Amino acid sequence: MKEISCKLLVIGAGPGGYVCAIRAGQLGIDTVIVEATKPGGTCLNVGCIPSKALIHAAEEYEKALHRASGKDALGISAAKPELDFATTIAWKDNIVSRLNSGVAGLLKKAKVKYVHGWAKFRDGKTVVVETETGEQVIRAEAVVIATGSTPQELPFLPFGGLVISSTEALALREVPQRLAVVGGGYIGLELGTAFAKLGSKVTVVEALPRVLAQYDAELTRPVLKRLAALGIEVLTDAKAKGVSSKGDALLVESAGKDRKIGADKILVTVGRKPLVEGWGLDQIDLDMAGRFIRIDEQCRTSMRGIYAIGDVTGEPMLAHRAMAQGEMVAEIVAGHRRSWDKRSIPAVCFTDPELVTVGLSPEEAKELGGEIKVGLFPFSANGRSMTLQGEDGFVRVVARADNHLVLGVQAVGQGVSELSAAFSLAIEMGARLEDIAGTIHAHPTQSEAFAEAALKTLGHALHV
Repeated sequence: MKEISCKLLVIGAGPGGYVCAIRAGQLGIDTVIVEATKPGGTCLNVGCIPSKALIHAAEEYEKALHRASGKDALGISAAKPELDFATTIAWKDNIVSRLNSGVAGLLKKAKVKYVHGWAKFRDGKTVVVETETGEQVIRAEAVVIATGSTPQELPFLPFGGLVISSTEALALREVPQRLAVVGGGYIGLELGTAFAKLGSKVTVVEALPRVLAQYDAELTRPVLKRLAALGIEVLTDAKAKGVSSKGDALLVESAGKDRKIGADKILVTVGRKPLVEGWGLDQIDLDMAGRFIRIDEQCRTSMRGIYAIGDVTGEPMLAHRAMAQGEMVAEIVAGHRRSWDKRSIPAVCFTDPELVTVGLSPEEAKELGGEIKVGLFPFSANGRSMTLQGEDGFVRVVARADNHLVLGVQAVGQGVSELSAAFSLAIEMGARLEDIAGTIHAHPTQSEAFAEAALKTLGHALHV
């Protein structure tokens, strides 16, 4: 049995884990990282990156179909396109492979030792890793748990065969003719929209009164309009009940009636659960916060020398949150004074159009007490959006009425994910409405809508 010792052991090489290990290596900390699959975790391999590749391919295919229809407003026509889905998937896989190699190279550059295998705690300082060549014992002064999360399964729709998770959806070798999506959150609608553009007949089943329930109705209205235009049927207040006896349909209760939704695949996207099983956590008896590992403002767990970051620590389960936590923990282990004091964490939904939220919504801001100001600027009044045929959407700013401190920014529209950095920066730096309105934004760009929304909140928008 091999044994190695190190200053820092990171369990999980997803976005949080590999960033933590790289930063620790940069700071001269003797670091080991353990990963059971491939570098990059869920986000890089079966989540964020491959899904965005599929979404982009679907957008391009839909544009080509539209031009072949002879109804293109730009005057562009083309022959009817053909989709070689195997080539699409190969292109997606190549991107993932390149990024896998990139992460591995960065870890090597930072002099981080990479161990491939499944880790289990023996005690708070010792982990046993099941590798291809046998067991390896790793002893560490500090341990970071960054094991991530997995798709949530429904007991009456277990994964397998007809029923798939987002992981299997991104590995399909052909486009299903009929796709039933159980769960109308961001994952379900991102993938459902992509497959609809690729040719699937998509039906979304959501148990709540509306889809994208984490966003307000004003923000999601353009998305619902686009879903209808794509021919996606959306059933709300509907409950999935199981698979038909013939195995070719989803059984649903909707509007008090039972119905069958024919499906070649049933995609279940009802959330994700923290991956806390199989790591021997029972050997170290960490305090939990529900199903998540409880942490403090420095990502410390209830046991000295053990930290936890990312999805295993709770919402928001976002890769960039895990990355920021990982960087912070590495610096704490190195002796730096750090704590988690982020004002906001941006959230992006890559539907069509895209959604961005940073900070507080108008409703959340009102709950804090005190008067607020809200200003909205539509992309229909933005020149650049018009030239991109992306007028359906807006930027909205929420601020305190007394001192004009910006509390939140929301946007819906084509490509608004790229505006999320500006929104986050404004809130992190404590910007006032006057700061945003007084910053010169390049013309013609969609970013002008941010300045105009601030002006609107102040009561004197220029272009609407």
